[in-house]
Amino acid sequence: MAILSRLRSSVFRAVPTLCAAAVLSLTGIAASAQGAYPSKPIKLVIPFGAGGITDVVGRLIGQQLGEELKQSVIIDNRAGAGGSIAAQAVSQAAPDGYTLLLATVGTQVVNKMIYSKLAYDPAAFAPVSLVSNSPYVMAVSDIPGVNDLQGLVTYARSHPGQLNFGSAGNGSSPHLGIELFKLSTKTFIVHIPFKSGAEAVNAALGGQVQIVIDAIPVIQPQVKAGRLKALAIADSRRNAAVPELRTSVEQGVPGFQIGSWNAIVAPQGTPAATVEVLSQALTRVLSRPKVVASLAELGIEPLPTGVAAYNAHVRAETEKWTRVTQAAGTKLD
Repeated sequence: MAILSRLRSSVFRAVPTLCAAAVLSLTGIAASAQGAYPSKPIKLVIPFGAGGITDVVGRLIGQQLGEELKQSVIIDNRAGAGGSIAAQAVSQAAPDGYTLLLATVGTQVVNKMIYSKLAYDPAAFAPVSLVSNSPYVMAVSDIPGVNDLQGLVTYARSHPGQLNFGSAGNGSSPHLGIELFKLSTKTFIVHIPFKSGAEAVNAALGGQVQIVIDAIPVIQPQVKAGRLKALAIADSRRNAAVPELRTSVEQGVPGFQIGSWNAIVAPQGTPAATVEVLSQALTRVLSRPKVVASLAELGIEPLPTGVAAYNAHVRAETEKWTRVTQAAGTKLD
């Protein structure tokens, strides 16, 4: 009888251990079945249409990121409302790392300043990393005697309200770039919005506007053809794609710095481990010589990677564009 009692006691003591082992075994089987991230294709949502500088960056980075992660990265262009349509869609996606947004200054910083009602919260994303920046070039079509930024400032001050600048639309980066220039130089230049950057450039070629700013691949072909005159690159450093073009800092307008920057963000709640996998993969991608060379050909610079660099950049951009949008009174609804 004593032997039977001791046997029962031993069995009962072993039950919890056996149950725990069974649970761990089942968890391991489930994890193995699910596979390590990523185990299926990833969708990268681009907030503008095909052909623009953001789309070019997204496709290049998407292809390279797919190679790094051994999974396809599918590009999904969702244009509209300054990137808000794409940002809203990604914010509502499952937080599993399989839907990402190629974020911009618009989606992450400016939209919350110029839209009174925004269908997503720019802060409600899990940041993965900054990606790249494409400094803007300021160019003019036909302004007598204007060959550099100081010449433009002098002319604009002596002809207030007589110069027009074209942009890709109200609230677009080129629009805010000229507003930044006006604020930095205390000049009055009239804004003419168009539906795209290409339309704004065509308007400059046709004489409807005298000033445009946009990314190097958009402006430089017209400069080389002699149809536009490049005045400056709106940056603190010269760019290897246009090494002869002096910076805004060199020309005495240090406050005038703007480019089309991109970052990758995921829906809020995406596991930290998944974010880390993406961030490390992106760091390796942006270190590849062929990627650096491909971006440099277009005048695009890789940015520091990681979440900390992203957060610091967004804070600085928020401070800058708050001043500009308030001074310009830019509102879209």
